[in-house]
Amino acid sequence: MAYLGREVPARYREIWEIVAGARDAAVAYLKEGVSRGKRIRGADVDDVAREHVRAHGPAAHFLHRTGHSIGFEVHGNGCNIDNLETVDDRQLIPRTGFSIEPGIYLPEFGVRSEIDMIVRNGKAEVSGRIQNELVLI
Repeated sequence: MAYLGREVPARYREIWEIVAGARDAAVAYLKEGVSRGKRIRGADVDDVAREHVRAHGPAAHFLHRTGHSIGFEVHGNGCNIDNLETVDDRQLIPRTGFSIEPGIYLPEFGVRSEIDMIVRNGKAEVSGRIQNELVLI
């Protein structure tokens, strides 16, 4: 996420921090659960991200699932991180990739943060860098 201007307005920063916190809560839940061998459903992960938004901000503006399966053509056929649109009861299994991308969309602006993850070798891993600060352009 980036902001075009000299300084990020406080409300934009506040919403960014809520979204990033929801993303980080989902990642932490996945890392801990997978390392312990816990059965984790896509709906469970969505609940973690959604609960973070409910506790800190405008939950009514988190309008889509938290993430989706990733395959060879972007969206895959595996477990989605969803307890809103389809209530995905399937388990996240080894050698599967998926996104974590919570977002809040207010009438005046929206914020989304996306990372991709994979489950392998008894771990849930983020496949790239996690953005922790808004980029000022």
